[in-house]
Amino acid sequence: MCEANVYIREKDGTEVLYLENVDVLRPEDGKLFMKNLFGEQRFFDGDIGEISLIKHKILLTRR
Repeated sequence: MCEANVYIREKDGTEVLYLENVDVLRPEDGKLFMKNLFGEQRFFDGDIGEISLIKHKILLTRR
């Protein structure tokens, strides 16, 4: 499988799970749109901090 879990990096450095099994992530209307395998969709107002394809992990940071 090629999906990834998306985490938010908080200001104190902790990482909080935001959405699991994401298969679509794209910029849309100045935010990040994501959708997972189950059809759940979310928008996040932030930036991509890091993508690890080996770990299937996307780390977002708040603006």
